[in-house]
Amino acid sequence: MNAKEKAKHIHQQQEQSDSGRSWGRYLPEFVYGGIDGSVTTFAVVAGAAGAGLEGNIVLILGFANLIADGFSMSVGAYLSAKSALDMYDKHRKREYWEIENLREYEVEEIREIYAAKGFEGDLLEQVVAKITEDKDRWVDVMMKEELEMIPEAKSPLATGVATFLSFFAVGLLPLIIFVMAYWVNITGNLYLIASLITLAGFIGIGYSKSYVTETGRLRAIGETVMLGVIAAALAYAVGDVLEKIIL
Repeated sequence: MNAKEKAKHIHQQQEQSDSGRSWGRYLPEFVYGGIDGSVTTFAVVAGAAGAGLEGNIVLILGFANLIADGFSMSVGAYLSAKSALDMYDKHRKREYWEIENLREYEVEEIREIYAAKGFEGDLLEQVVAKITEDKDRWVDVMMKEELEMIPEAKSPLATGVATFLSFFAVGLLPLIIFVMAYWVNITGNLYLIASLITLAGFIGIGYSKSYVTETGRLRAIGETVMLGVIAAALAYAVGDVLEKIIL
């Protein structure tokens, strides 16, 4: 393979990687939404188990949590992403204003930025002239080099939707057996079955988490399972205590 063919091959690999990232950029929202959904819903189920509540009550509490908490989390994710975009746009507009009204000062800032990178003499002046001849290019450089701000590629709406869908889908796992038991007669301990299903969900979401945090798979799975177990244990204890006091 000659140099030209090798360069073409690398370019094709980069394009394939970029196309994968177009959907993969929302993986953190899917992962953390799934973690929150599964943990909080399983905590509701565990609390109901501790209080000795019937399966139909578990369904009411569980779905109320899925809708309300999922909506709240998705709105928070949307507003956070929207605020980041608004902040970027605000600073970008300010840079345009400074270029229009404080041109000499802004030119000197460009010169200082590239002098710090090792440019000097005529080469430095050529770089400064090239950058400052185009306002959009100029602002792009100032945003990245001076303010260290990069535009977010994610859509705030898509971020919120991804969070809610993941929260609901993974959070539904602890309730599946109770939904089935509502329609058909199922023998066995529903809470135990729900725990096993949720454990499988914790393992899956922990495995996905390892790609987001770039940590070991066993560590990511262990952290997720441990978080779920602690939350469930606390909820079960509270339900058990309150059941003895109130009921």
